[in-house]
Amino acid sequence: MNILVTGGNGQVGFELIRSLSVFGHVLAPTRDELDLTDKNAVAEYLATHQPQLIANAAAYTAVDKAESEPQAADRLNHLLPKQLAQYCLDNRAALIHFSSDYVYPGSGEKPYTEDSKTEPLSEYGRSKWAGDRAVIGSSCNHVILRTSWVYSARGNNFMKTMLRLASEREQLSIVNDQIGAPTPARLLAEVSAQVVKPLMSHEIQGVFHVAPQGETSWYGFAEAIFSKAVKLGAEIKVKQVEGISTSDYPTPARRPLNSRLTVDKIEQALGLRMPGWEDALEHILMEYLNGL
Repeated sequence: MNILVTGGNGQVGFELIRSLSVFGHVLAPTRDELDLTDKNAVAEYLATHQPQLIANAAAYTAVDKAESEPQAADRLNHLLPKQLAQYCLDNRAALIHFSSDYVYPGSGEKPYTEDSKTEPLSEYGRSKWAGDRAVIGSSCNHVILRTSWVYSARGNNFMKTMLRLASEREQLSIVNDQIGAPTPARLLAEVSAQVVKPLMSHEIQGVFHVAPQGETSWYGFAEAIFSKAVKLGAEIKVKQVEGISTSDYPTPARRPLNSRLTVDKIEQALGLRMPGWEDALEHILMEYLNGL
C-alpha cells in the first residue's frame, strides 16, 4: 500500500519513514514537492497518489511565533489534519495524527489522561486542539498519538541545544518548574508501527498518550543530558547549572507547568511497556554522539 508521511524531514517524520517502510511504499514529499500550506496542492497530491495510510507528522511547532502568526499555525495544525481526515473518510484510508501536551491547561500535579479537560494556554496549543477535534469529528479511521517534549539525534531540539550550550558556556540557567517526560521521536515512530495493523483492521481508534515512564523538569533533563554525555565521552565545558522558575524566563507563549501524561491506555491496547525516560535518553545520546 501507499503510505504518506507528511513532515518527513522533521524529527518524527524521519523516524516514521524508517519504521513504516515495512508496511508498503512510503511517500515523503519535501516542501518543494508538496506545499502543505496549499490546500489545492494537498488535494491534488492525495488524488494522484491515493495513500491508504497517512502519518501526519507535519506541524507548525514554533510555539512563541504562533502567538503572532495564528493563521499559519492554524493552517498546519488544524486545517491540514482536517483535510487529511476528510480524505481518509472519503477513501477508506487510515490516519495516524500526532498531538501535543499543550492541549491541556498544564496545571496541577496529576498526570493527564486522554479524557482530561482540554484548555490550551497558547495559540500553538489551541491550533493543535482544533486539529485533534477535526480528526475526531470526521469519523475517519484514525489514531491520535499525543506526546510531550519530543527530541531526537536530528533536527532542532532541547537535547542538542543543551549539548551545544554546554560546550560553549560554563554556567547555564534552566527552568525547573515545568514537569514532563522527554520523548524520543524514535519511540513515537516505533509505537506508530505497532498501531498500523490494528488501525487498518479497525481494532483500535481514538486518542492515546505516548511518552516514556517517569517524569522530570527541563532542569533535570539537562542535568541527565550532561551526565550521560560525559560518560559517553563528550567534552562538556559547563560547570554550574542553575534551576530557575518559569516566571524568571518569560516567553510570548505560556508554557504548561504540568505536562505529565498517563500511558496506560496505549500500553494496554498494544501490550507493551514504555521505557523509562533516562534509558531512552541514553540510546538517543549514543546515536547523536556517534554520528549515526
